Amino acid sequence: MVSKKKQIIVEDSIISVVNHNAEDYISLTDMVKNIESGNAVIENWLRNKNTIEFLAIWEQLNNPNFNFLEFEEIRKEAGLNRFHLSAKKWIDTTNAIGIIAKAGRYGGTYAHKDIAFEFGTWISPKFKLLLIKEFQRLKEIESNKYNLEWDVKRILSKINYHIHTDAVKKHIITQTKFF
Repeated sequence: MVSKKKQIIVEDSIISVVNHNAEDYISLTDMVKNIESGNAVIENWLRNKNTIEFLAIWEQLNNPNFNFLEFEEIRKEAGLNRFHLSAKKWIDTTNAIGIIAKAGRYGGTYAHKDIAFEFGTWISPKFKLLLIKEFQRLKEIESNKYNLEWDVKRILSKINYHIHTDAVKKHIITQTKFF
């Protein structure tokens, strides 16, 4: 289940962040849209043997349904000139959950934040560090928003408590006479 998009800006690129199954996924497509042949960058990254091994380790740690047998077949082919791997093929073949490929007008390739940060290095180390910094800033804003909501609820509860106790003291206790 994908929820409302949030956005961060890194080196003049507006990058979407979505929540999918209670995890943050960052748009790889948005990360490369200001780069010439940007989608080719994603495809080349997916062809890299080190990338495939990284993705497999991530899936092994986070996905009990990851298909290791199919991964082994992909790993055997990786590095060959004829080897090609798209995000959709990776997902369909290995039952991966770390990458999401959506078709259509608002589609694109999204990756779990851990994977997106690793992809950021493929663009440039500077881009990766700025991406992490902006993502942390977004999370801090969200955290402060939730803390503010909690503070408001706490204050309202405290005020309601005082209203109720004052009413009890004024109307019930003073009207009861003790013998």
